[in-house]
Amino acid sequence: MGDFDQKSNEINGDEAPTTEQVEKGLKERKVSWTKLGRIDSLNREAGKVSNEPGHKNKLDWRTTLSLAFQSVGVIYGDVGTSPLYVYSSTFLDGIKHDDDLLGVLSLIIYTLAISPMIKYVFIVLWANDHGNGGTFALYSLICRYAKVGLMPNQQPEDRELSHYKLDTPSSQLKRAQKIKGGLENSKFMQILLFCLTILGIGMVIGDGILTPSISVLSAVGGIKQSAKSLNQDAVVWISVVILILLFSAQRFGTDKVGSTFAPIILLWFFFISGIGLYNLFKHDVTVLRAFNPMYIIRYFQRNGKAAWVSLGGVVLCITGTEAMFADLGHFSVRAIQISFSGVVFPALLSCYIGQAAYLSKHKDDVHDTFYKSIPGPIYWPTFVIAVAAAIIASQAMISAAFAIITQALSLGAFPRVKVVHTSAKYEGQVYIPELNYFIMIATVLITIIFRTTEQIGNAYGIAVVSVMVITTNLVTLIMLFIWKTSIWLVALFYVVLLTTEVTYLSAVLYKFTKGGYLPVVLALMLMSMMGVWHYVHIKRYRFELKNKVSGDFVRDLVKNQDVNRIRGIGLLYSELVQGIPPIFPHFVNNIPSIHSVLVFVSIKRIPVSKVAAEERFLFRQVERKDYRMFRCVARYGYNDAVGKSEEFERDLVQNMKEFIRYESYVLEYGSTEDTNTNQLAAEVVSVPHSGQIAASALSSNSSSGIHTAPLVDADKEIEFVETAMEKGVVYLLGETEVVAEENSSILKKAVVNYFYHFMRKNLRESDKILSIPHRKLLKVGMTYEI
Repeated sequence: MGDFDQKSNEINGDEAPTTEQVEKGLKERKVSWTKLGRIDSLNREAGKVSNEPGHKNKLDWRTTLSLAFQSVGVIYGDVGTSPLYVYSSTFLDGIKHDDDLLGVLSLIIYTLAISPMIKYVFIVLWANDHGNGGTFALYSLICRYAKVGLMPNQQPEDRELSHYKLDTPSSQLKRAQKIKGGLENSKFMQILLFCLTILGIGMVIGDGILTPSISVLSAVGGIKQSAKSLNQDAVVWISVVILILLFSAQRFGTDKVGSTFAPIILLWFFFISGIGLYNLFKHDVTVLRAFNPMYIIRYFQRNGKAAWVSLGGVVLCITGTEAMFADLGHFSVRAIQISFSGVVFPALLSCYIGQAAYLSKHKDDVHDTFYKSIPGPIYWPTFVIAVAAAIIASQAMISAAFAIITQALSLGAFPRVKVVHTSAKYEGQVYIPELNYFIMIATVLITIIFRTTEQIGNAYGIAVVSVMVITTNLVTLIMLFIWKTSIWLVALFYVVLLTTEVTYLSAVLYKFTKGGYLPVVLALMLMSMMGVWHYVHIKRYRFELKNKVSGDFVRDLVKNQDVNRIRGIGLLYSELVQGIPPIFPHFVNNIPSIHSVLVFVSIKRIPVSKVAAEERFLFRQVERKDYRMFRCVARYGYNDAVGKSEEFERDLVQNMKEFIRYESYVLEYGSTEDTNTNQLAAEVVSVPHSGQIAASALSSNSSSGIHTAPLVDADKEIEFVETAMEKGVVYLLGETEVVAEENSSILKKAVVNYFYHFMRKNLRESDKILSIPHRKLLKVGMTYEI
């Protein structure tokens, strides 16, 4: 923006601008004739910019290693504390056969290798949305390549954002085009994709609730090994205190929490790998035979249904795996790959193999394998580290829950809550107070009610595997029509992963009545809440689109002597991006005055992680220039925070002044070309820092000479805007009450009039989300019947 300001100063000086100056300015600003479109939809008004953003995968090695170190403390506490309870959850009735131990160890080894290592670390992490992971990132990625979003506010210019621009599927790859067309033409598939996404989010939240309970209870339970006087009641209440302290620390942010916890988790991995190697060489090195997958086959042949049921315990070895992807926005692909491959995976293998070696000689200790296998001299240090690691274990899924809900919130799929960005160094690190307290209360209640890890483990498995199955299906879709991967590789990925995960899912669902229902109930509750909010959000938007204000109303309004134009700038907020909202006439009827400069502002969330600052604003003139009314679309990615009111005002007015000046340039060039072009230019919006001007248009216009009259007019308009800015900015908000139409079904009335109304009244209001000070705020209510 600095180059433009310099050129503006040159033009505003005593010397008239030369042809070369204006041509250079236009080339740099890249106003495009070829992208001008219909005036009522703000179509094709933003070109792409050349500055492709630097993503986290391009971080220098020092930052990458720092993030890798932090990731150990934030992401892997859950999967790292699984050795506390995996064998006890698998062998509920004890070890019946010596080779059963080898069969289960073999299952653990290959489950760890296939799911976290191959699937997530080397494949799924790359299906990120500009460095952001999780179920909603997969959904937004699909939405960018195919029009499958349910909100009818997609615009062609959105696809030309630098953070949005992706290679169009090649015409030679008919498979990708066919799948894309099928998704866009099938309402059922669009709804199914959205439902799968919010189901995955619900399961992640359920995982975040169950993780602290099972991890802390398992770790604290070890105290009974040496303190015989303590019973289970003491373990439960000690766990509750620890959980409350943990959730209280979340407000400090992932950066500080991760840096604090990482040394403890690193020490934990050092302890469990050392203890594992000690047990391996002391007790039975032959358990290494479990690397032969034949032991898995023999295990199932020997035990049948009992082996299948035991998978519900084995799958707990990969709890928290989804956090590697969901927490990607806090770190980077390379950082997670380094930390998992270099630290976590070898430490876990050593621990599980060592426990198997110990159990081969002490089968009766299977119900308390971890603590029984610790050498006496280091028992208490290990216990302390275990408790600390279990406390940290919940951090992974809590952080994942924050990241995913932030994405859903920004795309209108979750009720309004406060999002606090906790780090100035690393984007994507957020804290949501309401969600933190909700998870804390639910976790404490589950700990008190269930008391032991057995039933919690039954519930835990369903939450873990359900999210994995959803991720596998969405990533397969991405591989088919976005990555355009070989069909054979896609088939291999899908068959191997889905077969493995569905087998595990069937095993954990077998325990549905024994606590497994818990995450399903939680997920369905969250799905209902998100589904209702998104449904009404879409209906309200469609109502505004259908009832938008005509140009005749604006012209009559300006001519109406009873309506005063008062000094200042008025910003009227609406979600409508394709016209003037119906709340505007309601404002005028109640307050027969409008500001000398009026801007209809729409905060639009784009399904990308971030929108570059220079691509933030779209403008167009409403009717004649002397009306001084504008439409503005301010675009934000789901990881962008709307700035404070002063910052937002400054950026908006600055971009509006640039629009006024360059609209004058476009009008001047158009007037020398032809009448049709001039008419088109008068109707459309040019976007600062965007587009690309046709070389032929430049050459022909420059040969006609440069006229300074439009520049003078632009200076007057800019001066008028600056004067209005000095008089003050007022935010006009429409508080719309949404109700179901009288002839609606009973279900629709219940959903809209009661469920949605309850959520809206008990959550944050628009002015708090936009950080608007009360002294600048004016509200008018209106009822929408949908």
